[in-house]
Amino acid sequence: MRILGIDPGFERLGVAVMEKSSSAKSYGRTQEKVIFSECFKTSNKLDFAERLILLGEEVARVIKKYKPEVLSIETLFLNTNQKTAMRVSEARGVVIYEAKRAGMQIFEATPPQIKMATTGYGRADKSQIIKMVKILANVDKNKTSDDELDAIAIAITAFAHLRF
Repeated sequence: MRILGIDPGFERLGVAVMEKSSSAKSYGRTQEKVIFSECFKTSNKLDFAERLILLGEEVARVIKKYKPEVLSIETLFLNTNQKTAMRVSEARGVVIYEAKRAGMQIFEATPPQIKMATTGYGRADKSQIIKMVKILANVDKNKTSDDELDAIAIAITAFAHLRF
């Protein structure tokens, strides 16, 4: 089973494709393996609609190349900047649209679910999540983008919650 994990954003989109590895074991369980990950960036010099097109094209490219069956995407949490929250929700819509167009199942994860799935503690901080993601998914130590590592955590959350 392949899962596309997305940390949504319109300036930076965390993207990860993972699958269960039948050969590698971690802590007595089958380990999730990162097949691809990146932090896709759009320029703030572009019109917002153009940025959405670029996000959609990138997600469609990743789906076509890696053929994941499930999209795991973080739900939107409200912050103080409503304009940013609205724009991130529009970016989420583009991602979900591309996934559904490809026939994928959608799994939405809340921030506490992601924290619980990766660290075992629903109020973990960012550094704890990143540390555990690198252990659970055997991520290259040179990967430092929070958005990319968050996308991996979101995919791990889907593996923890979905029954295959």
